[in-house]
Amino acid sequence: MAEYQLSAEELARLSVDDYEAENPLRPDAVILEGTAHNGKPCRMVDNTASVPADELQALFDHLIAEKTFGLSGTSVSGGSTIRIGGPQGTHIQIGEDIYRIVLFPYEARIERF
Repeated sequence: MAEYQLSAEELARLSVDDYEAENPLRPDAVILEGTAHNGKPCRMVDNTASVPADELQALFDHLIAEKTFGLSGTSVSGGSTIRIGGPQGTHIQIGEDIYRIVLFPYEARIERF
C-alpha cells in the first residue's frame, strides 16, 4: 500500500469518506471502543498494528479524559470558513516511533508517519 501523506490544509478539506477511501483500514488494525464524555461511542484505531497495547489504551483513555471526541469546528490556516467535523491531524511519539494521529469527531486513528 502506498503511503498517503497530506498537509494539514489538505486534510482539513477532506470528508471522512474521502480519507477512508485513500487510507483503508488494515485487516489486522487494532480497534479499541469506548464512550466519549457525552455518552456517545468512540474508538481508537491503530492502523499500523504496531503500538503496544498498554500504550494504545493509555492514549485512548487520555483522549477520552481530555474530551477530545465530539464535534468541533476548525478553519484552514488563513481561511475564513469553519468546517464542522472535519478531520484534524498531528504527530505523536510512542516509545522511539513517531506516528501520525488523525482525529475525527468520534474516532482517533494512528497511521504511519
